[in-house]
Amino acid sequence: MKEKLVSGLLYLISLLPFWLLYLISDVLFVLIFHVIGYRKHVVFENLRNAFPEKSDAEIKQIARDFYRYFPDLLVEIVKLASISAKAVRERIELLNPEEVYRHIHAGKSVIGVTAHYGNWEMGIHSLSLMMDTPELIIYKPLNNKVFNEVYNRIRTRFGATMVPMKQILRHMIKLKNVPHISMFVADQTPVYQESDYFMEFLNQETLVYTGTERIARMTKNPVVFCEIRRKKKRGYYYCKFTTLVENPDEYPEHEITHIHNRFTEQIIREEPAYWLWSHRRWKRKRRS
Repeated sequence: MKEKLVSGLLYLISLLPFWLLYLISDVLFVLIFHVIGYRKHVVFENLRNAFPEKSDAEIKQIARDFYRYFPDLLVEIVKLASISAKAVRERIELLNPEEVYRHIHAGKSVIGVTAHYGNWEMGIHSLSLMMDTPELIIYKPLNNKVFNEVYNRIRTRFGATMVPMKQILRHMIKLKNVPHISMFVADQTPVYQESDYFMEFLNQETLVYTGTERIARMTKNPVVFCEIRRKKKRGYYYCKFTTLVENPDEYPEHEITHIHNRFTEQIIREEPAYWLWSHRRWKRKRRS
């Protein structure tokens, strides 16, 4: 019952035109940044640790830019509950889809990698509309089962299949002989049972998810990064695909993990405001 109520409410809100949703976003910015101060201590601590070379003024500006973008992201995600395929195609420009197609046409599946950067949720819709082959979205289930079901229903509107991390192999075995794309959001915070590998990421020792590399090695499939950047116009993005690894067998252990994390880090450094700084990315520490 709760799921239907939440889903219905989000759908009704999603029917509002973008211009009205952005007015709501303007109000949310004032509330989140100036009134509530949502996770300010987390955001500022993350930024100061990630960019020790930046001044207080620069950190404050990045934080403000993040909080200005964050409510835009929220209303855009809600809009995905009813957005048309035509609107998705208009709002995310695919610069080079042929980079993915060339692997598929060669009979290979693709290990896709992205991050909590820009509107990754709209990216799911865009990728679904781009592909004629199966698309698996690998995700970590939310603790709140109601929102988990609601958001997964939104994410699968254009044909994607949501796959919990623990069920990856089962789904890949089913598609063993069918070229497809499996998309990982690789900057999530893993639990200790999922990974024990640490590397430096944004100037901090970071427990990183190694599942992307393990699957790439097991399947021998290429690793392609899906880079979603925001355009100047509100609500518009472009997506660029970059093949980071052609042949996983050619790389030593952990090198593939380093490659896609370094690529993510470079994107964040270039335009830091569009990463999810409110995320508690560094809560895992080495266990003695």
